[in-house]
This record gives sequence, structure tokens and C-alpha cells, in this order.
Amino acid sequence: MSLLRWLRRQLQQPTPIREHLEAAVEHDDPAEARRLVARMPFTDEQHRNVEQLLDAWERTLESGAGSSVGRAGDF
Repeated sequence: MSLLRWLRRQLQQPTPIREHLEAAVEHDDPAEARRLVARMPFTDEQHRNVEQLLDAWERTLESGAGSSVGRAGDF
């Protein structure tokens, strides 16, 4: 699942964290997104998968490629 698809699903959920997560995505802030998803009740495997997606997002930003939310790719 791509990071963008996962985030879109999260943004559809009526939770207090949603607006903060949306702002993190809009501002290309994977560190804030990482902090927010760490609070979500994921299994260990789900946390690992999300961490991999966030790592890919950060690597894309570090390479100067701009926004990577839509480019993090499918894993």
C-alpha cells in the first residue's frame, strides 16, 4: 500500500489526530507524521510497515525530489 493511500484512509477517519496528520502531509513533515502514527493502535507489523513508508518519504525529501507522499511507492 502506498503512503498516500494509507494517509488518505486515515484522513477519512473522524479522529482528533486527523487534522494534525493532514497538516503534516501538506507541509511535507514526515517527522510530525511519524510522531502522530506512533500513537495509533497498530500491531508491531503495522508499525514496521508505516515506519518503512515514512523512511521512504524522508529519503525522498532528503534527495531534494520534493514531496514524496505520492511517490513513496507500493511496498
